[in-house]
Amino acid sequence: MTTSTTTPPEVTAAVRRKWFLREPSPESAARIFCLPYSGCGASMYRQWPRFLGEVEIVPIQPPGRENRLREDPYATYEELADDLVEVLRPHLNRPFAFFGHCGSALPGYETAVRLMERGYPAPARLFVSSQVAPHQGPAGRFLEMSDAELGEEVRELIVRLGGKPLPSLVEMSLGILRADVEANKRYRPAEPVRLASPITALGWSGDTEVDHRLMAGWADCGDTSFEVLEGAHYRFMDAPERLMDLLVAGMTSAR
Repeated sequence: MTTSTTTPPEVTAAVRRKWFLREPSPESAARIFCLPYSGCGASMYRQWPRFLGEVEIVPIQPPGRENRLREDPYATYEELADDLVEVLRPHLNRPFAFFGHCGSALPGYETAVRLMERGYPAPARLFVSSQVAPHQGPAGRFLEMSDAELGEEVRELIVRLGGKPLPSLVEMSLGILRADVEANKRYRPAEPVRLASPITALGWSGDTEVDHRLMAGWADCGDTSFEVLEGAHYRFMDAPERLMDLLVAGMTSAR
């Protein structure tokens, strides 16, 4: 993986606000920044509580989705990470972590790499769910799907999130999903950067997308603990109690 040599961009307060559905609370003792699943926006975490004890859940809103629909999505995870670390800098003044599921686990990892490269505060933990290690991918059936096949997945996901799969909504979401899939295809680090931050790799017993037994490579990326939770690929959206407990325990032990 190549170290970024670009000058960090200046981020205004107005630009920074667009990355959050709500501003991180000054009352939180710790924060978990949650990146949205491929094709989705930050509102996908709406069933998650805002706080788990003193740990705040902070959904991230990348460009190109929901209230940022008019903006172009990122073409690569590296570009996303370059900007995200600068957006987050004022909010890294207490213990924090990243959570990402499937495709969004990878930009979470890449953002942790960027923080280390720039000498910024390191996450207390990286939570990666249902994704193979970066140097063992790309992986997953979405990578070879046609637009028609991805459209069917979008319809299922919209229903799963409690919405109606109207043609206009499906078309809009398909464009985001296709951009995310292409970014996943482009992400091919030859060797992993080993993080100083501990990693929790979360698999799911009924996941037909990414078998939890394929996640062992995360041990090459840092000190990694592995957990298998009950449920299928999208179970994490429901904020299952076991997942919430692991997030709190991971932050507590890291702190």
